[in-house]
Amino acid sequence: MSPAIPVIDVEAAEAGDRAQLDAVRLAGEEFGAVQVVNHGVPQDLVADLNARMARLLGLPRAEKAKLASPHPYRGWRQWPDDFGRLELERFNVAQFDDIEAARAAGLPEEFLGLSAHANLWPADDPGLRDAALAYIEASRGLADRMLRLYAVAQGVPAGTFGLGTLPHLRLTVNDYPTWTYPETSSDEDKLLLLEHADDSAVTVLAQHGDYEGLQVQGPGGWTPVPVIPGALQVFSGHLLARWTGGRLRPGRHRVVAGGTVTRRSMAVFVYPALETVVGGVRTWDHVKDRVADYLAEYGRPAQVAAWRDGQPYVAELAEDSAGQ
Repeated sequence: MSPAIPVIDVEAAEAGDRAQLDAVRLAGEEFGAVQVVNHGVPQDLVADLNARMARLLGLPRAEKAKLASPHPYRGWRQWPDDFGRLELERFNVAQFDDIEAARAAGLPEEFLGLSAHANLWPADDPGLRDAALAYIEASRGLADRMLRLYAVAQGVPAGTFGLGTLPHLRLTVNDYPTWTYPETSSDEDKLLLLEHADDSAVTVLAQHGDYEGLQVQGPGGWTPVPVIPGALQVFSGHLLARWTGGRLRPGRHRVVAGGTVTRRSMAVFVYPALETVVGGVRTWDHVKDRVADYLAEYGRPAQVAAWRDGQPYVAELAEDSAGQ
């Protein structure tokens, strides 16, 4: 049996509880992932954003298509498998709505191009923007606390992995449809999100569903992440692995199909301020080509063409697919 992913009481760990700090170290070194409670992210905020995203992603497809963007990390999109069957549907939010908002927040001119594609918001739910941005900010606060705990657990100064005054942040909400696979027998045949590790420093994620679809690769293989009411998940990314000289591993994870209701995750990807140097590389140089790298690895011809031509991308789905 694979060992369980540690569950950390953030307040107790910050108070110096040795068992909690040892669990933080274990989680970072062996899983690159941890579940956290007493984390300070308001439960009513998580619930409000979850409800608003459920409503948005439950709208008719033609309505959601109005929120499609050429940019893979902005607005709405669906991702089908090679047979046109929906694997996941997502909504993406950047920390700044557009270039002017980024400039007003103090982002240096060199980095403003990251905000060239504006956020897209539904006109019939003005509260969604406030909820999404509040969740991004609350997740940034938790990320900062966790990075301090990772440092203390590793025996280095608490501020070693500081995010700076203006960290780089983005939100992705994924909906995974219910789906039956009558002729499959293994999780590898039921993947809705392929295994990967994030390129962030840390990723803060809330999960909602009725089955353990999120899995993390640990010492004994793939370990399901239990759905614990009120808990959040924190993944270490490639950037944190570089920051720690490889002492903390990037958390490889995936999502498998199952359950009787739509599964939802709300992930905030947290990077240090773009001018921060991590392992000899500026964060800016780590993220500036992220879209090109993503499209090179995962983009399909129609998506790449839409990006090149500056046109919103809407994937084609099979007639019998979920999400039509």
